[in-house]
Formats: sequence, structure tokens, C-alpha cells
Amino acid sequence: MSESPTPAQPSHRRKRSLSRRGMIAAGGAVAAGAAITPMVFASTDSGETDNSASGSGDSGTTPEKFPATRTEAATGTGAATTAFAASYVGVRWSGAKEGAAIRLADGDWQPLAGGCATVENGGTALVAAASATAYAVKAPSDIDGVHSLAIDTTDGPNRTVQVPSEPTRVRGVGYLSRAAWGADESKRYKDGKVNSPETYYPLQIITVHHTATPNGDPDPAATVRAIYEYHAITNDWGDIGYHFLIDEAGTVYEGRYSGDDGIPAFNPDGDLVTGFHSVGYNSGALGIALIGNLDQQAPTDAAKASLVRLIKVISRFKGLDPQARVTYTNPVNGTKKDTNTVGGHRDYFATECPGQVMYDLLAEVREAAAARR
Repeated sequence: MSESPTPAQPSHRRKRSLSRRGMIAAGGAVAAGAAITPMVFASTDSGETDNSASGSGDSGTTPEKFPATRTEAATGTGAATTAFAASYVGVRWSGAKEGAAIRLADGDWQPLAGGCATVENGGTALVAAASATAYAVKAPSDIDGVHSLAIDTTDGPNRTVQVPSEPTRVRGVGYLSRAAWGADESKRYKDGKVNSPETYYPLQIITVHHTATPNGDPDPAATVRAIYEYHAITNDWGDIGYHFLIDEAGTVYEGRYSGDDGIPAFNPDGDLVTGFHSVGYNSGALGIALIGNLDQQAPTDAAKASLVRLIKVISRFKGLDPQARVTYTNPVNGTKKDTNTVGGHRDYFATECPGQVMYDLLAEVREAAAARR
């Protein structure tokens, strides 16, 4: 691994399914009757044993339908058309990091900014396409190897996914498992093999991101599927880069695949699966992304509360102090950096992520996550 309104489900059905899976917003109670969590996550916030916190659940699964993700790829600059209304267009290129631009249908040219995702030796961007069926890409001479992918995660043919029947929780924090947001696990494979084999290292730091996608998202699960496609296929990372994502309602989504043991982000030994969210500082670093653009807008109260609670329980699980300054040491190449236990993406790379407003709130997030109650 390199260190360098046509919703997906009808709104009434989606609300029922989220409720059944034990979703929480601002750290509220989740549904009862969950299965036993592996002991690695079996402590409550107070440090007492809590065998009600569930992993993937032992009471079976329920088949649910999700729209299959449709994509159309294009190579080079110029115009491209699609046979469907695109939700997003992912673009990756080699050479200069800046200078490329995209135009949707008959709109204006807009620069391709990296948002949160960063790559070595080039640039990448995910652009909300607003159901466009045509787009064009242009780039200066110092950019080449342009590849784009139109993505539709809302209107494709239905595919059936086996979703855990009982709530999934991490020490009381409810989350949607990969199956519950409709992850197509075949996306992790390339030429018949896992494209990005899992590696695990002890957790050292937590990095906060924003996805730089539009705010007020009417179907964040569909956006998570689009980010998954963009990260796994366009960027060739083999999976979604983050360990967890949080939408504006405070719903937590499991990110990168970490095994079939029902423990999100970690293996049974308590080591963190390496993600792709911060070039050069991925191994031993847990990435949490808030869905939306937080450069000029603050996260919702529900999203912020879920972020604090998730950081709190993971920090206690691993014995981290959210307010500490630490020396991060990359276990792959030995790179060291003095940093905060809980930091922002821009602490490690020249990026606007996690947005100026969110970055300015990180001290408050650290303090709240360190509080005993």
C-alpha cells in the first residue's frame, strides 16, 4: 500500500430501514436486542463492560435492494456523454496538481479542485454532476493521462444485499455497516484479486476530513456509494479511503473494509486497517469524514455530536488522549511528525480539508472528546 428526488430508496422505506438498523444521531440510544460485540469493543464510556454493544450481529441478515452503481469511463480531454443521469464525475490525471477544469452540460467551466482526496504525481477531483448526461474536461499541457468516470448511484437496476437484521454498534455508537449502505464488495477486486490487501497497525492518531460534496444532501448513502466508486475505481485505491463517514443527520457509516469479524476499522487484535485518506500518513491513522463542505459552513449539531462521540469511544478503547500532542511515526517508512492526536487533513497535506470552519472547531472537538461525560 502506498504511503505516498429519486433517492436510492423511497424516503419512507429508507427511514424504516435506518430505524431498524439502530441508527443514532447525536449519540442517542439505539434499539435493543443487539448481539454481543467482540470484547475489543465491549467497554462503555464509563469503562464498564457492555455486552449489548453489537458488532455485525449474530441474528442473521435481511435482504434489501439497492441500485447498482452505473459508470461510464472516458479517457483524455474533450466532451463525453453518458447513457444515464450522472450523480458525480470522478477525474484523475497525471502531472500538475492544478489547472484542469470541467464543464457540465452547457454550464461554465469550473476548476477541478482536489477537495479531500489527494494523490501523488497528479491530481484528482469528485464533482457533483446534478444529473448531467454530458460533460467536458480540459487541461493545460503540463497535465496528461486524464481519466474520468461518470457515476450514478441512485437509478441503476436493483441489486440485493444481505443487511444485518439487528443494530450494529461500536461501544454504543450506532453505525450503518458496509452492507447497510449498499457497498458492492466486488469493487474491492481487480483482475480477480483484492486490489488493496488489508494491512493493520496500532492506532496512533485520528484525522478529521470533509468530503467536499454538496451540503443538504438528500441521499447521503448514495453519496457514500459514489465516494466508494471514486476512491476504489477512479483513484485505484481498491476501497473507500475513510474508516468512518458521518452525514448531516449524525448517521455514522462504516468505511474501509477491515475483515469479516464484525469490528469496523479494526481487526480482532485491535489494530487499525490502513486506509487511503492522508498521503504519507495513513498507516496507524484513523480517518473520519464529515459528508459535506465545511469550508464556510459549520457541521450540523448532530454531525458534530456524532464526531465527538466516535472519537471519544475510539480514544478510550485505544488509550489515546484526544487533547495530547504526540509524535506520529509511520510504521511503513519511519517518517515522523509532531502533531495532535486528533487533527485535520491539512495538518499533513496542502489541502483545504476538512474546511476552514471545521478546522477551527477541532480544539472544541478535542476538548469534548476528552471530557469524562
